[in-house]
This record gives sequence, C-alpha cells and structure tokens, in this order.
Amino acid sequence: QVQLVESGGGLVQAGGSLRLSCAASGRTFSRYVMAWFRQAPGKEREFVAAISWIGGGTMYADSVKGRYTISRDNAKNTVYLQMNSLKPEDTAVYYCAARNAVTTKRGPSEYDYWGQGTQVTVSS
Repeated sequence: QVQLVESGGGLVQAGGSLRLSCAASGRTFSRYVMAWFRQAPGKEREFVAAISWIGGGTMYADSVKGRYTISRDNAKNTVYLQMNSLKPEDTAVYYCAARNAVTTKRGPSEYDYWGQGTQVTVSS
C-alpha cells in the first residue's frame, strides 16, 4: 500500500514557476513508477509527466515538454514537479500517482495509487 500527499500548489502569474512535491509512504517507493496528472474543470484527467525507477527515465506530455521537469528523491520518498513558464491553461488540480511496475505509462488507469490533488492556478 502506498499513500501519496501532494503539496506546493498555489496561485501564480503567467510566466512564473511553482514546484510541486509528492510525499509517499511505503518502503518500496523506489520501485514505483511515479507520475503527475492534472484535471481542469469540465475536462478529463490528463497525463503530465512520469519517471521510472530504473535509470530515472522520464516522459512528458507535449504541452509541458521543455517547461516542466519531473524528478525523484528515493531517499526522501518524494517526487517533484518543477513547473516553469506557467500559462493560464496550466490551471488545474494536479495529482500524484504511483504505478507498481517498471515502465512509464500515460493512461490514468495504469496507476494504482493516487494523492488527493493540489490546486494550481495561473493568472493572466
């Protein structure tokens, strides 16, 4: 069982930056693929970024590539999402997710555990 708690959301102006954190419980955190998703009002939950536990390989949605960076610190059981050059269309609730597998995936149904979400609002 893995419990995930996100933090770091807030209100920021367009062009600004935020760093989200996701603290995970569980002794096998280092063996989980970790990901971030987001969901805007009236829209489906969408993939943002993922990081594997083998080699630290990463995957990004095209909409955030070059602006967002996902990273993990297995010693701290924490995954991060550094978000730069934020745009109003990045406004959403951001969710951390964990997958007990080797490969990164984009589909929400591929992930076994979810956090409660943190709100990110980007003003124009």
